[in-house]
Formats: sequence, C-alpha cells, structure tokens
Amino acid sequence: GSRDFDGFGIGGIFQPEEIPEVLTWVNTTLPEEKPRHLLGMGAQPADLFLGVEFGIDTFDCVAPTRQARNGAIFTYSGRINIKNAKFKEDFTPIDSDCNCYTCQNFTKAYVNHLFRADEILASTLASIHNEFFVINTVDKIRESLENGTFFEYKRQFLIKYYGEERAKDFETKQNEDSLQN
Repeated sequence: GSRDFDGFGIGGIFQPEEIPEVLTWVNTTLPEEKPRHLLGMGAQPADLFLGVEFGIDTFDCVAPTRQARNGAIFTYSGRINIKNAKFKEDFTPIDSDCNCYTCQNFTKAYVNHLFRADEILASTLASIHNEFFVINTVDKIRESLENGTFFEYKRQFLIKYYGEERAKDFETKQNEDSLQN
C-alpha cells in the first residue's frame, strides 16, 4: 500500500560528486509538493547551494560544530583555522561581515587563546559562529530565490569563499529554468 508522508528524508552513502545525479533522480520520483530534507548535508558552504539548486528544502549536518570544535571557522572570505599562531595577536573580529554573538564580543586573538588554553568556551564560541554563519547563509539564499538572483548570489558567494579558481569546482549544469521552487 501507499502511505501519505508529510515529507521525505534523503540520505545514504554516496560521494559528493554523485549528489546532483541522486537528487535529480529523487526529484523525478518524489511528489513535487512534499518537502525534502537532505540528511548530513552542509559540511561546506557550497553544499547548501547545491542542495537548494536541486530542490532540497531543509538540511542537517554536524560538520559546522564538529569543525568548530577543532578550530575550523567559516568566514565569508573562506575557512580559517583559529588555532593558527598568526591569530595570537589579531584583535579583529573573527569575521567583520558577521553579526553573531562571537564576532560582536570576541577577537580572533581571544578565541585563539581559548583554544590554546584548552578552554571549553573556545568550542562554544566557534560553534555559535559557525551555526550563525550557516543560518545566515541559508537566509541569504532564501532572499536570492525570492529576488530571482540565486545564481548570481551563488557565484559571488563561492568566489569570495573559495577563490575564483576553486569556485569553478562547484559549478553545476543547473540553470535558472531548472531551479526547483
């Protein structure tokens, strides 16, 4: 028999390069009006754009907090390792383009010190920042969809985050006509 699910969770073991093919198949199989949740998607910011581009409505991923606990912090100009010695005397916010609690109240030098001193607050502040970064990025993706500027926003974001050459690695064959609503 058939069941009327409220939505669908999509997951499994596949390589990142297989995601477009898998999601294309899923989109032709599942009912269009039902939400799709991609399990474990978001290890890097490009994943968010890829998921949205291929019709995903929601995501979950432990990577932003796992990476934060190890000192890897997402910034709008790329990922940094806050434990790096170059941040010991950098008294600027983690990301000057970010309005999260961590960036508004603490410097790179202080968070660097917390990691070097093995203080639990280091992981907490880094996790707050990375979660805020992901939520803010998704909010901006939503705005770009509403404004019809998704592909331009995606291009600009990826170039700023990864650099022009690496951003090309995340180009897809999707175009504005194929973007799922």
